[in-house]
Amino acid sequence: MTIRPTREEDLPRLEELYAQARAFMARRGNPNQWGPNRWPPVDLLRRDITQGHSYVCLDEGRVVGTFFYQFGPDIEPTYRQITGGSWGAEEPYGVVHRLAGDGSVPGIGARCLDWAWEQCGHLRVDTHPDNTVMQGLLARLGFVRRGIIYVPQDPYPRFAYDKGPAR
Repeated sequence: MTIRPTREEDLPRLEELYAQARAFMARRGNPNQWGPNRWPPVDLLRRDITQGHSYVCLDEGRVVGTFFYQFGPDIEPTYRQITGGSWGAEEPYGVVHRLAGDGSVPGIGARCLDWAWEQCGHLRVDTHPDNTVMQGLLARLGFVRRGIIYVPQDPYPRFAYDKGPAR
């Protein structure tokens, strides 16, 4: 599998991937993370592509996964307030959001997170408490649950994880 920046012509495929992810999460007992508001909206995906923060995972040239990645100091405003714990480090970090795969190739999520880790050596991620699939993946990859954060798009808490920084 390879990872490259998302192109505008990939947008219809991203919409398919997110629709599949919403259905998958609902079947696995997590209907509220992206379902009620049909997250993520197309205008956000377009902005991610334009700003160079959207990536796709390819298997034999076919888009099988997607995610948002950005790196820098204090880049995620919702991570400024964490309850029930604290971040492992305050130095610049990468953030991964909106990770989705079509389920056709095992290991898409791990490949995307590993790629992001290789870019920066310090990642932060959050996920809905009902997203046990993502929680299991994060644990397998060495992420540590640090506390709870909240996002503006819905009232549900998110478990906050980080990994790193590499020393």
